[in-house]
Amino acid sequence: MARLSDYNAKRDFGRTSEPRGRVGKSKSQRFVIQRHDATRLHYDFRLELDGVYKSWAVTKVPSLDPATKRLAVEVEDHPLDYGTFEGTIPQGEYGGGTVQLWDRGTWKSQTGTPERDLEKGQLKIELSGKRLKGGWALVRMRDDPKKPGRKVRHNWLLIKERDDEARPGEPDTLLAEDTSVKSGRTLEEIAGKSRSVWHSNKAATTTTRGAATRKTKPPAKKKNRARKQKKSA
Repeated sequence: MARLSDYNAKRDFGRTSEPRGRVGKSKSQRFVIQRHDATRLHYDFRLELDGVYKSWAVTKVPSLDPATKRLAVEVEDHPLDYGTFEGTIPQGEYGGGTVQLWDRGTWKSQTGTPERDLEKGQLKIELSGKRLKGGWALVRMRDDPKKPGRKVRHNWLLIKERDDEARPGEPDTLLAEDTSVKSGRTLEEIAGKSRSVWHSNKAATTTTRGAATRKTKPPAKKKNRARKQKKSA
């Protein structure tokens, strides 16, 4: 549980629908990428290892161009239950914003020693996802200078290796992939703000109101007939 102490300390589970931090067990090594529209839009890259998701916040869409490296900021470990989370984190909570399950699949280490590779700061992996496939590398950079009252930030680079899945000269080709691999929804639809969802709800509301109006008309006619009967009497 100590591995998830930072995760738990940053969240009020009475307000957020995010899963509580519990170290889990799994027979496979899964990975997920969650597109996160918080203070800034970024991509949360998570690799399952030792019962948790090792996690990085990638500042831009992962690049299929090996020449284009993406900054990946190391963040706290996340529970395995987080791998299926998609929804909205309340504003004012840590990471407040909309979370979309952007990619998922399995991964494996190219060396067979991922724990040691992470310690050394160079992790080479194979991804088998819907959008990210083939060889990738996470390479740790020199840490930012320590500042008073602020934890040292560990920066890495996420780099696509040169293989059949690479797209040289096309660093932003994955920007076109803007829907969830879980629900097919956009970030706006998940947040409940998209026009298509609004129109659908509006149509449903209009239908309901129309039905309610039709139901109230017969009683009104009965009242009129009752008034006429009193007058004739």
